[in-house]
Amino acid sequence: MFIPKKVKYRKLHKGRSRGEHAATRKISLAFGSRGLKTLEFGWITSRQLEAARRAMTRSIKRGGKVWIRVFPDKSVTIKGSEVPMGGGKGAVDHYVAVVRPGTVILEIDGTTDEVADEALRLAAYKLPVRTRIIGKNG
Repeated sequence: MFIPKKVKYRKLHKGRSRGEHAATRKISLAFGSRGLKTLEFGWITSRQLEAARRAMTRSIKRGGKVWIRVFPDKSVTIKGSEVPMGGGKGAVDHYVAVVRPGTVILEIDGTTDEVADEALRLAAYKLPVRTRIIGKNG
């Protein structure tokens, strides 16, 4: 799973939903010929990213190359069940990548378009946001 090696601050603020604003970075393909682009705002956990990566690599059967364009660097804290109020913020439970509409999450190259589309479709099932498959030519 993907977790940061070192962070400046262990626990982060939750932040506010900025789903109404489209992404301005990572909006086009940089490495591969096909990619998976988000259509809505969301948090993608490191477990979901790993599941999508495994689904893709198993689908292409050691052919081609996969790039993951997002990294889960935001920590999410959770307090135990039935813990009384007070006592501070909970312990870090997992890490998420914050994606906005238009962010390219995954890219693939080195396979035919049909194989790449099938691999991206299988990966899209593992993600909690609506996505669209995009290509270099549109």
